[in-house]
Amino acid sequence: MAVTVGTPSTRMLAIADTGSDLVWLNCTDDTGKDAPPPTGVFYPANSTTFGLVDCDSGACRALNDASCTQSNHCRYLYSYGDGSRTSGLLSTETFTFDDGVAGHSDEPPSLRVANVNFGCSTQNAGTFPADGLVGLGSGDLSLVTQLGNDTSIGRKFSYCLVPYGLNASSALNFGARADVTEPGAATTPLVRSEIDTYYTVKLESIKIGNSSFKPHESSRIIVDSGTTLTYLDKEVLDAVVKELTKRIKLPKAESPEKLLQLCFDISDVREGQVEAAIPDVTLQLGGGAAVTLKAENAFVVVQEGTMCLALAAASQQNPVSILGNIAQQNMHVGYDLDKRTVTFAPADCARSSESAPAPSPSPSPQ
Repeated sequence: MAVTVGTPSTRMLAIADTGSDLVWLNCTDDTGKDAPPPTGVFYPANSTTFGLVDCDSGACRALNDASCTQSNHCRYLYSYGDGSRTSGLLSTETFTFDDGVAGHSDEPPSLRVANVNFGCSTQNAGTFPADGLVGLGSGDLSLVTQLGNDTSIGRKFSYCLVPYGLNASSALNFGARADVTEPGAATTPLVRSEIDTYYTVKLESIKIGNSSFKPHESSRIIVDSGTTLTYLDKEVLDAVVKELTKRIKLPKAESPEKLLQLCFDISDVREGQVEAAIPDVTLQLGGGAAVTLKAENAFVVVQEGTMCLALAAASQQNPVSILGNIAQQNMHVGYDLDKRTVTFAPADCARSSESAPAPSPSPSPQ
């Protein structure tokens, strides 16, 4: 997603992550006056609206791992489930977001919000293929919670994730623009989660044709735009793999690095024939909602000529089912924190981003 920060503004691309709360951007202490600034870095010294957050603030106390500098400013260390982490100073700044698709005017509609709490990160560990990350969870520091508290748009947002490989930035919408009204929209209620940040729904069963498989370990699944693969209870995943193996009549292939269970050689198969050979995988969710995973949602091309199932077994250390971002490609997904619902609808997400400004040279985030 595109985000503009500071005064004067700097345009950056950030990962939209519903599985975390902190908003953070790559920062530097330099002013950038001696050399042209590199893309993907924010220079707080050049912004007239930048501020630092004190240690005794509620925002600092909302962080799990925070400490005080000698000047009583809030320093954070924020970690993710895959072991990656980021650290820096908790700050405030004016943010401007591309809100929806441009109309007849030359300028796209935008949302400008002052005093947004964000992390000004100066150290990262792990791979972040963007200029920062926008936490969209339901915790106090998430962007959607801050916007809901500071503006009149309410605690509602949606996104439409462009498929991997397309050079386009995925659309993020707030307020009334976040309504999911496309044909086939399906709404499911949020259920209680052990961690407030996560958007958790009930997974009742998985259907492939006339076959249905019910999860045994947990009937809950987290909707997470920041996780790539979809993770399921091993027992139900094994049943799904067995059913797909029986139904898909494509030549088998070895899994690169043995990470994914089911792979096919599609080097001599036309694209339309690949899609026709793969059956729909339908997730039956709570409240009667059904979300259909097409070929592009259930499988991913891992190398030229090799396509693998983008579903994996949840680990014993972290036995949580997760609906990842490959499964959410070309879906308009809307979250309403006040109504406590998530709505899914099939969509052409590349078309949604056609009139948005061109992204920076940084890799397109998912």
